[in-house]
Amino acid sequence: MGADEEGQSPARKREREEESAAADEGGAAAAAEKRPRAGDESEGASLLGLANYADEEEEERGAPRGHANGRPREEEEEEDDEGEEEDERRAPERRPRQVELRRDCPYLDTVNRQVLDFDFEKFCSISLSNLNVYACLVCGKYYQGRGLKSHAYTHSLEAGHHVFINLQTEKVYCLPDGYEINDPSLEDIRHVLNPRFAREQVKILDKNKQWSRALDGSNYLPGMVGLNNIKETDFVNVTIQSLMRITPLRNFFLIPENYQHSKSPLVHRFGELTRKIWHARNFKGQVSPHEFLQAVMKASEKKFQIGVQSDPVEFMSWLLNTLHAKLRSSKKKNRSIIYDCFQGELEVVKEIHRKHLVDDEQNGEAGSQVETTSDGMVTQTSRVPFLMLGLDLPPPPLFKDAMEKNIIPQVPLFNILKKFDGETVTEVVRPSIARMRYRVIRLPKYMILHMRRFTKNNFFVEKNPTLVNFPVKNLELKDYIPLPKPKESEKLRSKYDLIANIVHDGKPGEGCYRVFVQRKSEEAWYEMQDLHVTETLPQMVALSEAYMQIYEQHE
Repeated sequence: MGADEEGQSPARKREREEESAAADEGGAAAAAEKRPRAGDESEGASLLGLANYADEEEEERGAPRGHANGRPREEEEEEDDEGEEEDERRAPERRPRQVELRRDCPYLDTVNRQVLDFDFEKFCSISLSNLNVYACLVCGKYYQGRGLKSHAYTHSLEAGHHVFINLQTEKVYCLPDGYEINDPSLEDIRHVLNPRFAREQVKILDKNKQWSRALDGSNYLPGMVGLNNIKETDFVNVTIQSLMRITPLRNFFLIPENYQHSKSPLVHRFGELTRKIWHARNFKGQVSPHEFLQAVMKASEKKFQIGVQSDPVEFMSWLLNTLHAKLRSSKKKNRSIIYDCFQGELEVVKEIHRKHLVDDEQNGEAGSQVETTSDGMVTQTSRVPFLMLGLDLPPPPLFKDAMEKNIIPQVPLFNILKKFDGETVTEVVRPSIARMRYRVIRLPKYMILHMRRFTKNNFFVEKNPTLVNFPVKNLELKDYIPLPKPKESEKLRSKYDLIANIVHDGKPGEGCYRVFVQRKSEEAWYEMQDLHVTETLPQMVALSEAYMQIYEQHE
């Protein structure tokens, strides 16, 4: 080993002399091709100004820094190297990563905030990879990596755009020089990329009456921003806008530490969207729910997708149940912020003929109290949790009036709420013919009602145009449906205020959805349809064809 070492040392010296001569004569290309070895500390220092680092992907995967095998440098130099090519390949791994940090960057004035949009998926626009993506702060496009052969590095040379931000670490770099920029003027960009809320800010969010100004000079209210309709995704937009009015749910998702235990992309995308909607320092007065929609498509296995109109009631039901499943701490406890807000309980009394009873027991409806009457009918009583209540509308009249126009009937909300008074019988056909009676035995903090406007038969979908008359404030349930007696220490809370009202306009299967929502700080009502947000009167809310409503319980 010692003989080999002696035999090799002159060759190494000769190489060093040749390289230093090449550097002196201005042979920069030769020096770049023949990278300095791990032992050449003097030359490594001279090349510090250039981007002397390994590929970003290796670092992300946890590639070892400094010595490749963790041994001292003297021992490494004793080893025989099997040729210069292998040595050059290993050199970037061994050399410690050093990135210069500078405050003064001459290219900061080229940053164009007007083109920055962080709502879209964090994918490289060339390689479509989501590893190590940087956004060009001059043109707004996404590129991968910042090594010598990366797309971001190439873009910086081709287009002359020099300022890039890492979309994960939020560090800003100047390429091709490779130094990191530390400048406080870039903080607003970091806040738009990843909005943050302190717990104190969250508590006073509903008291804020201040408007925010976007870069184009338009004003917007945080929490009242329009959502982009990517293609027939208005059913998602109205659902999101409604859920943003649920204060405990919104406060939970504004602070990522609350759900960091969840590995579900859907949960994290919903949290990001919530923070963007309520952020007061956005560059523009609307938000694009692109990443959330991608997560929805993946989690629902394309049951809900971009470009296909769906029902907001179905979507709300799927979203609440999926978020609950991903957020609950354990199967035994079965609790989450979703159930805390929306879950109530019904007592269901089912009268069924004895011959149908066997089928129902096979369907898993055993375990409830069963009573048999003399006429061969069997009564089953069970307790069922619910997240939303479905209300049946009376059928519209078949005949036209004297003016040859269809009469649009009106019905008070209290009439259709009688379904849940424990006495009114509802007849069901599926899975078997039965008579059902429902009674609410536990009220939720937030009650979701939906009017069954659409009925499907073998040929087409019909829409019931009946108008429902409902109070916007002080819906008192105890006057219309029997409620359970509260415990001695508690008082009965049966008063509700409307906070969101989803409306369907147009023909069944077509048409579009819009939503009326209440802004807590001013108690004003706003009509929201995709990007359009306009203030409206409470009286206008009551005149609409309500499809789904959310009521908040009085404290």
